Amino acid sequence: MDISVVIPLLNEEESLNELYDWIASVMQSNSFSYEILFIDDGSTDNSWEIIEALCQNHKEVKGIRFLKNFGKSQALHAGFEKATGDVVITMDADLQDNPEEIPELFQLVTKEGYDLVSGWKKKRFDSVITKNLPSKLFNWAARRTSGVHLHDFNCGLKAYKQSVVKHIDVYGEMHRYIPVLAKNAGFNNIGEKIVKHQARKYGKTKFGMSRFINGFLDLITVWFISRFGRRPMHLFGALGVLMFLIGFGFAFYLGVDKLFINPTGRLITQRPQFYIALSTMVIGSQFFIAGFLGELILRSKKQQKRYLIKDSINLP
Repeated sequence: MDISVVIPLLNEEESLNELYDWIASVMQSNSFSYEILFIDDGSTDNSWEIIEALCQNHKEVKGIRFLKNFGKSQALHAGFEKATGDVVITMDADLQDNPEEIPELFQLVTKEGYDLVSGWKKKRFDSVITKNLPSKLFNWAARRTSGVHLHDFNCGLKAYKQSVVKHIDVYGEMHRYIPVLAKNAGFNNIGEKIVKHQARKYGKTKFGMSRFINGFLDLITVWFISRFGRRPMHLFGALGVLMFLIGFGFAFYLGVDKLFINPTGRLITQRPQFYIALSTMVIGSQFFIAGFLGELILRSKKQQKRYLIKDSINLP
């Protein structure tokens, strides 16, 4: 199998048939062997019925249906688990990603040797205020924090070697940071390609301004996991030592002052330094405890199922 196309979707009934025809035309004109995996993330319209019909009429189409809406990251994770192609292409189902980009993305992975190629929607057809400017700010922060120099982390059109999608764990809302997850897993050959961006033809976007707030929070999570995910004591222990030393320093100063310098002065408990010392030593101890708990959880955690599949078609 040359290519697996993984398409997460939510309530995209108008675009699915047109999207399939477009992808199939591109694949056939380039003589690719391929499969298309539609992952229905709990749609409430007729999306699943359309996917069922496509699966019945075209053996290369496969479908997964979640019991409810679990999120795009979970949908991608399910698609990655089932994908069998040498190259895995992800794209959105709203027709804003152009399937004509697939052959060049395939060549960049197979011939140029990239582990991952991310699309860059350099010219966008979205609102400047609500999407373009926040997206630029988000991408700038992601580049600075992660060290992965991409212009468009949010672009759904990406190409991966199969080994990449089989070795990364996309969870929570981390689909924005798949290149960072790939880099953390050791796949450092990450490229970028300018891709065509289409104006939305049907329906409306499923993401509002809240996705950028969540995106920045997830960015902090990715930063922490990248550096301390496997050694939380290194962060919390260092903070604990720092806070404890600050508290101990104030306590030592108060003790010396009361015993040798100013024994007739105010009571220690009446001085602000006492409360600074007490607070910082308590906080330092709490950081230590957090580090120990993190280490214990890391060594004892069991992987839980993050989504429930209701139906699947043409899949083992």
